[in-house]
Parts: sequence; C-alpha cells; structure tokens
Amino acid sequence: MKVAQMLYSDGRFILESGERIPRDAKALILAFGDKQVLMADDIYGQLSARFFNSDIVLCSTAGEIYDDTVLDETVSVCIILFEQTATKTVSINIADHSNSYEAGRALFGSLNMNGLCYMLIISDGSLVNGSELVRGLEQENNRKIPITGGLAGDGDKFISTIVGCNGPPQHGAIAAIGFYGSNLQVGHGSMGGWDIFGPEKRVTRSVSNRLFEIDHKSALELYKQYLGRYADELPRSALLFPLYVRSDDNCDSVVRTILSIDNDEQSMIFAGDIPEGAYVRFMKANFDKIIDAATSAANKSLVKFTGKKPKLALLISCVGRKLILGSRIDEETEAVKEIFGNETILTGFYSYGEISPVTENNPCALQNQTMTITTFTEETDQDVLS
Repeated sequence: MKVAQMLYSDGRFILESGERIPRDAKALILAFGDKQVLMADDIYGQLSARFFNSDIVLCSTAGEIYDDTVLDETVSVCIILFEQTATKTVSINIADHSNSYEAGRALFGSLNMNGLCYMLIISDGSLVNGSELVRGLEQENNRKIPITGGLAGDGDKFISTIVGCNGPPQHGAIAAIGFYGSNLQVGHGSMGGWDIFGPEKRVTRSVSNRLFEIDHKSALELYKQYLGRYADELPRSALLFPLYVRSDDNCDSVVRTILSIDNDEQSMIFAGDIPEGAYVRFMKANFDKIIDAATSAANKSLVKFTGKKPKLALLISCVGRKLILGSRIDEETEAVKEIFGNETILTGFYSYGEISPVTENNPCALQNQTMTITTFTEETDQDVLS
C-alpha cells in the first residue's frame, strides 16, 4: 500500500508529499474541496488527466484536512495504491430513488460481492437523509462488514453540496467504494466531547428528519428561546447547540444537528431522523472536551494496530466543531497527529454528518458533531499467514 497527497490552492497544486505513485497506476483518489473550487477549476478533469487509470471520488466540504492543517477554499487530494486489495467504486443519485433508505440498499447491493471487507460512503449532505441512507446500507449488510464515511459540506452556507465518482461532481450524488480481500486492515473511532444539560423533553411530533413539536410545543420556537441572541443566526447558529437524542427504549442515542429551518411550517430539518417518541436534551460546547474527544477517536481507531501505525487515517469531522473551535481548529487535527506520528498520512474534511459504528462490531450509524477517524493499512500475505 502506497499513499501520496497533493494540495490544490490558488489555481494550482502547490504541495505533494508521500510516496511516488505512477500516473498510469490503478489507484484510488479521494479529493475533498471547496464547492466553488471543485466546479470552477474542473478538479475532476485535472485529476483524471493526470491519473488516467484511477478511480476518482470528490466531495465538497466545510473545510479541508491536509496532514494536521485545516484549510478553506482548497482541495486536499489523497492518492492510494493498494497492492493486494481490490476496490470498486459506484455512484447513484438520490433523484433516481424513492428515498434515502432505498438508495442505501441499492448502493450496498452494487458492491456486495465475494471478499467484500469494508465500505466507504461519501454522500451528498443536503438532499440525502443520512440516517435513512445508513439504515438502508445496514439492512443489506448481512456479513456485518465495517462501513464508514461522511456527508459532503458547503461551508456554513447550507445551500447545496456536491459529490462526484469518476465524473464531475453533482448535486444529490452518493459514492460508495467497496474494498475486497483479506489483506486490508481497517480501524475506526468516533467521539464527540459535547456537554449535555437541562431536563429531557419528549418529541411529540416529527416526520423522518423534520422536527415539529417537543412536549406538544413548537420545537422551533422552543429552540429559538433556548438560543437567545443566537436565534437570528439560524440555521448556522444551531451548529453550536446540537440535540442529544435518546430512543424511547433507551438502547440508542445520537447527536443531531440542524441543517435548515422552515419558518412557514415551523419545523427544523436535521441531517438524520428525529424519531417521534424519542427524548431530547440540549447540548453545548466544551473546548477542551472536543479536542480530547479527537484524541480518543484516534486511539480507538488504533485498537487493531498492535505494535504498528496505519499508513493512512481518514478524518471526517463535523462543521459544528469547526465553528466552535474557530481559530483553535488546528488543535483538533494536531491532537490526532500526536497520536499517529509521522508514519501515518492524514487526510479528510469537515462534514454535515459522519458515518461510523459507535463501537467495534456494531452497525454503522449517522453521527453529528463528532470526529470520526478511519485507519488503513495493507498487510502482506506473509503477515496474514502469520
């Protein structure tokens, strides 16, 4: 397994690092970048001309991660060449499916072949219901392989996002990459670090990812009261105050962030479902805990890597964390870098939602407000046999 990186900024590639990968190699390329740069500068065209045999997946972001640095208005490119692991990329558009659940089922079915050991999902973040997408994926995931990934971003604008798979990026697209064989070693970790406070309240009216009422009162009005002076800045300010959602049976809990609001119908639209009957509590940021959580996610992703470090770590962190940390945002990626050291290349982006199992051997779920890390290395046949 060989890994290289490139950074595109101000109309050109200004940095290249990592191992040398031939231009005619059958590599996997992940390009995470500013929406306008991806479209206006034809990043897909530039990459496909340079790496003409490679599979290329692109997505818009709320910030790009290149090594331990967080950037804006750039494109962070990671080139991965596997030696003993096969990959297959597919994509669909949500417009061609009845809902996000069916889209997830279709994606998994397209990649469900012998030897499938891991799946990476890069999805549109504005038109796709992330939790329904994940539910569809897991419905077909009979072999319980790990699935991780994230939802594309659009800075803090929340207008539209784009994803591309072996073609120019589009609205509503979802890309999936299947990895096949017994040589790939994958780890994952996902942590939040937010403080929960206040009494639990019950969701009394919701439809899918639209929340209408909490304790039989307008959820939007209640949320505006809670936000106080931040209410005029909705939906952007909602990233600073997510909701903790606990299911009625007390088995599952997730964090959910608002993507948009509808003042006409008095609803809030979230990245994932808010089930009717669930319990919610407000959350607020704790700077030190957020950074500590990134460290914990990195450590969790290393559980399988006894005595060695992975070749690559894919970091997908929530845009809400970026807005909270502000000028301190590099502290999050620097904390992760301290765990991995220089042996591991870091790449990734800030997202509208993160996809990862909460713990090892559990189904994947849509996360919000987390740092989610997936680690990769490829063992030799001799390593596997030993």
